[in-house]
Amino acid sequence: MRWRDQRQSTNIEDRRGMGRGVALGGGGIGVLILAAIVCLLGGDPRQLLEGGIPTEVQPPAANNSAGPPVDDNRRFASAVLASTEDAWRQILPAQARRSYQEPKLVLFDGQVSSACGYASAAMGPFYCPGDQKFYLDFEFFRELKNDFGAPGDFAQAYVIAHEVGHHVQNLLGTMAKVQSQGQNNQLSVALELQADCYAGIWANHAQKRGQVEIGDIDEALKAAAAVGDDKIQQRTQGYVVPESFTHGSADQRQRAFAVGMKFSSLKQCEVFR
Repeated sequence: MRWRDQRQSTNIEDRRGMGRGVALGGGGIGVLILAAIVCLLGGDPRQLLEGGIPTEVQPPAANNSAGPPVDDNRRFASAVLASTEDAWRQILPAQARRSYQEPKLVLFDGQVSSACGYASAAMGPFYCPGDQKFYLDFEFFRELKNDFGAPGDFAQAYVIAHEVGHHVQNLLGTMAKVQSQGQNNQLSVALELQADCYAGIWANHAQKRGQVEIGDIDEALKAAAAVGDDKIQQRTQGYVVPESFTHGSADQRQRAFAVGMKFSSLKQCEVFR
């Protein structure tokens, strides 16, 4: 992906190295995915994490300027975020007749405080509708490459674009509608697949602006497949339980991204009809 010569977003809160406190308890990847869904729908992910609630945690300061020095990881995330901002500033008014409110990306390590409660880095990236921010520990990118077998900068960009997709859902009222239905695996899967489709819409826009290089789309599709519920369950427990899916299968996630990429249309990403 061409990102080094691109605009940098200012919507970054760098909390790395701040207020580590006592780490949250761990858990299996399935539990962590469910915890992410709970946070996504406005709940407190601590209820699903083993080890109980930490008794002594120092809340990290939401300070952008006093954070760690700018590095390549931050520059990359900032450039991708800026690309999503440029895309959705055009797409949302044109297709949904509403302006785009930019989310903030919070960079952290270890654990973080959000409007959805405290969260461990083991949950992976997540979006919190309560504060319209999404949270990323760069350790997840290492895991995406080494543990999930999905290397490449565009694979990482897909992850950021997916979380921005959740922000778009929040702006359009989709998340509130899903939350009103209570916790439901099928609705959770639909929500995640739509965010994948929205990530594909962004990729279409980035390609038109010359930011996509040869092999980038394959990287994104490989990443989408790698984080499919069936792939994760097979890798972590040795068998697949489709009834427990919360994000969709590898094939579903790839197809959702491909639809967004091909049509660049919010209507084509509609999965709640």
